[in-house]
Amino acid sequence: MPRFRSPLFSPKPRPKIRRDTVPLRLSDGVRHEVLRVRDPRARRIRLTVSDNRVRLTLPGWASDRDGELFLSRNREWIGNQLAEQAAACDPRGPLRWGREDVIRLRGRELPVVWHDGLFARAELQAGQVIITAPRRAENPGVGAALGALFEAEARREVARLMPRYLEGLPRAPLSIRIRPLTSLWGSLGVRDTLSLDLALIVGPPAAFEYVLVHELCHLIHGDHSRRFWNAVEKRFPNWRRQRDFLNQDGLALKAELKRVLGSH
Repeated sequence: MPRFRSPLFSPKPRPKIRRDTVPLRLSDGVRHEVLRVRDPRARRIRLTVSDNRVRLTLPGWASDRDGELFLSRNREWIGNQLAEQAAACDPRGPLRWGREDVIRLRGRELPVVWHDGLFARAELQAGQVIITAPRRAENPGVGAALGALFEAEARREVARLMPRYLEGLPRAPLSIRIRPLTSLWGSLGVRDTLSLDLALIVGPPAAFEYVLVHELCHLIHGDHSRRFWNAVEKRFPNWRRQRDFLNQDGLALKAELKRVLGSH
């Protein structure tokens, strides 16, 4: 005999989960798609980064605006997570003494040549990166030596470009700092201190030049108004192409720098 099931005891319908994607522009300008999941069962807003994918989970009480603000507040953290995961997924892994490898510099892949020595040192010779270091598995000085080499090459690039762009500026930068930046490509401080991301020396020279010109133009206009972009256009007409390159491949540049500096 068929059993009668009272509607009073019918199972409750499962809460409907909705998914869509929203764009997020990271602090360095890189555009990334975020999977937005609206889950009525969730108790709080949650953000996860895995396999180069960003997922934002919103509970029933949270609005789309709440989610946008949460993404904005965590923009730098998202960029760091994506860069770290990209570096970890690099099939080459970290540098190891004696192992065949290449290092990207100025948009080119340069072979690594290892020499045995008491202290870690890195230099460029005939299109190769010569690394001198003690022959051992763990060698923390190698990352520092490569960082010094990269900074020296970046400063050489700045010295080559600056005379070309100083004319027409109201003043020169008070100082120039070049170091790894977690999310930005460059910035101009309130005291005219110009900062550049060391990862720029990994990419092609044109991208480096664009960021330098961009920050120098902030000496003229401290915003991103039409007048600012006109100043950039006047000095570097190719800026759109280089901005698009950094938006598309910027995480790979930062990941390569992290791989190199984290070597041991």
